[in-house]
Amino acid sequence: MPLLFYIRLVGFTVGALVYLFLLALIIGHRRPRLFERLLFFLMLSLFLLYCGGLLEMNARMQYGSPPEATRYLYLSLTAFGSLFLLPLVGHTHLEYARQTRRIADRRAYWAAVIFLYLLPFFAIGTVLILSYRWKLGSPGFQILDFQITNLVPTLAFCAFLAAVLQFGCLRGKQDQDERHLFQWLFAISSVLTVVFIALNWLEAGPPIRVEILTTVAIVTGILPGAVVAYFALRHNFLEFGAQRNLVYALSATFLGLLYLALVRRISGWLEPVLPPEATASILLFVLIFLFEPVERLIGPALHRSIRQRVDQIQRLMVEVQAEARNGDLEKLLEFTARRLRETFGLADLRISVPQPVDQIPFASPGGLGHVVRVPILQNDVEIGSIEASSTGAVLTGEVSAALQIVGEQLPAAIDLCRLIGEKLRLERELAERERFALVGQMAASISHNLRNPLSSMKTVLQVLLEKPGLPQDVRADCSLVVGEVDRLSSKLGQLLQYSKPWLRPGASRQRVAAMAAVEQVIALLSRDAERRQVKLTLIRAGEESGGVVGQTSPEAREAFVCGSEEALNDIVSNLVVNAIEALPHGGSVRVSAARREGRLVIEVADDGPGISGDLQKKIFQPFYTTKPSGTGLGLSIVERRLAEMNGSIRWESPIHDGRGTRFIISIPLADSGTGAAASLP
Repeated sequence: MPLLFYIRLVGFTVGALVYLFLLALIIGHRRPRLFERLLFFLMLSLFLLYCGGLLEMNARMQYGSPPEATRYLYLSLTAFGSLFLLPLVGHTHLEYARQTRRIADRRAYWAAVIFLYLLPFFAIGTVLILSYRWKLGSPGFQILDFQITNLVPTLAFCAFLAAVLQFGCLRGKQDQDERHLFQWLFAISSVLTVVFIALNWLEAGPPIRVEILTTVAIVTGILPGAVVAYFALRHNFLEFGAQRNLVYALSATFLGLLYLALVRRISGWLEPVLPPEATASILLFVLIFLFEPVERLIGPALHRSIRQRVDQIQRLMVEVQAEARNGDLEKLLEFTARRLRETFGLADLRISVPQPVDQIPFASPGGLGHVVRVPILQNDVEIGSIEASSTGAVLTGEVSAALQIVGEQLPAAIDLCRLIGEKLRLERELAERERFALVGQMAASISHNLRNPLSSMKTVLQVLLEKPGLPQDVRADCSLVVGEVDRLSSKLGQLLQYSKPWLRPGASRQRVAAMAAVEQVIALLSRDAERRQVKLTLIRAGEESGGVVGQTSPEAREAFVCGSEEALNDIVSNLVVNAIEALPHGGSVRVSAARREGRLVIEVADDGPGISGDLQKKIFQPFYTTKPSGTGLGLSIVERRLAEMNGSIRWESPIHDGRGTRFIISIPLADSGTGAAASLP
């Protein structure tokens, strides 16, 4: 029937254009992921199938009986398109399920993939038997008459496999758009399965039924590509629709090609009346008169598109402002970068405020895309930058303009975040001061009520110990009680020390001789280390030691820092005491002090059991301790004292063979320049 013939012709044409459009979209949006590559080859197989059918239809219209070379060409296209269609259908769906974490067993995944790719090779012998026959006396193989019905079993199995896998994807958890996509694909694959099975059964039936079913199969086969294209452009499936410049360029190119094909077709129809060149010229000049109607048609659509983009940017900035009110600048920049990536379908994005001098240049994943840098300006001064990369298409037009708008509005959000962060910091500091005041009052009351009785007890016991006739067992008990009294006095002193008012960083500008203070602390604690049978070693600047971070010249034996001698003593003594108490008998503690790049670096390292993973986040919490007789204030005091001196602390555990802990203290030297050692007298 001529009607069914022309429907098939239009179906092959539309199908080839749809899958060619998807191929161009995937190439333009290329991403370094396996799923996009598999989807590309699947679309290529379907494109070759429709191209082969379209070429056959045009050859029959042009020649009646197609030449042998033309038959070789369209049959080759159909064969190449169908050869790996089944494994590509299965592998693409399995890879999508793996990336969305619906397949956890990697062995089962790869076993299924290998089996799918082996099927075409097992079927090659059967295909050769069905499609070729050996002709004696001929130089090779001769192609038999090949119709779409020869592919019906393969296409039926492909449609059935796609329906099964799409139903499996439907059962997983995904968003509403993704669920609707797979519902449509499952319905289309089910219809195609039924059509191909019916076509296989009716192959020997009336020709009219075969032609009707064949036409239905060709038209229905367009729908999977059309559905994927719709969800890609309308619902941003696989983030294709976010890059509108790529979609606009492809759409304009396809419309231009279609119009040129229409010009050629009309020129052929009017050839008995007008020369083809005259018809083509008239149709091309007609476009001039179509500009105004096209502008009126496209104008409202462009206006809506621009308005949607502006509204999108405004909603994004409202979310950014809401996040800025949390007062955390790092989280604000991470949130803004993530929302920009999601909104504009970017491959990667980085926001740097301020931008480090030694920052690694920004690049797109896999080196496939285009990179753009937008400065963040505040009062015409660059305070940072937004660096974005695409997955393939050039970042121009509305995306670059949108990033510039965000770059202009982001400084206000950053200022708001910093102000709220400072407000929250001051509130926390005030609350901490009030808590310290309460602790101080409690500590003063405890000290007043306990220290005098403890001193009296110690005095009485010491007098008893001086008596020469005191029995040995009583002397031992008195010595034990004196030691416990000293321990209680030490804990009371630590509590009073922690409850002292906290000084703001840089409040004390006294120059302290740091090396001498460290040596004094080590000398005072050496007897305690000997009593516990722990080796305490001080490695001074310029001496050979693996634990020293930096080395200084032998003549520069002293280093000065801004702060108080009491604070520096608290820092070193608490770290050393903690290290001594953490060691078993026979352990060692090494303390090193050196200057490096304008800072004093102090290391306290031990070879003890280290800090377990579940305790590493709690070691600086006040009153948290694992010692039966500890107060849990040592490291809290160290952290507070370092904050007063604009210093910092970091630690490593384990440091060797699963054992050991190292604390590294860094304090700015007094009168030091940036990046240079202090000039010492």
